[in-house]
Amino acid sequence: MSRIGKKPVTIPAGVTVSVSATNVVTVKGPKGELTETVDRDIKVEVKDGHVEVTRPTDQIRHRAMHGLYRSLISNLVKGVTEGYKKNLELVGVGYKASNTGNLLDLSLGFSHNIIFEVPKELKVATAQEKGQNPQISLEGIDKQLLGQVAAKIRGLRKPEPYKGKGVKYVGEYIRRKAGKAAGK
Repeated sequence: MSRIGKKPVTIPAGVTVSVSATNVVTVKGPKGELTETVDRDIKVEVKDGHVEVTRPTDQIRHRAMHGLYRSLISNLVKGVTEGYKKNLELVGVGYKASNTGNLLDLSLGFSHNIIFEVPKELKVATAQEKGQNPQISLEGIDKQLLGQVAAKIRGLRKPEPYKGKGVKYVGEYIRRKAGKAAGK
């Protein structure tokens, strides 16, 4: 059995979980509502305060999806109660970030500024403190969307290994390389 798949997902107070006949799990909570379509072979049941995910057989495909869908449902429950947050840091001389609503204006050393539109489901905030690198803070209830948007912003200028310049996650370790060796 899948260790993760066997664990029931506890439903906190103020959260309702419903499963439709077409295997669509809907989770409503204080921060919003999320849905996830579950594979037709996987069975999802809501029992007295927790959600149980079961699989029909021990096929590799069923075993793979068992833990996956349990984790996805767990992420939905955590998202509507606590939410998720990702912080990015701009490392480099002259790198700047500002936002007006959900439009992110990034200056990343190119000849032009990059205007990045953040989906309306996410909240974006930028901070520029003296002596520190500019930071971008993303918040939302959908973990997958949040990770995707953060990865796209990071992909605009990935951190390079020689000077460490670029957009990186706060706390991310950049493996550094030595530069060119001096001549004879």
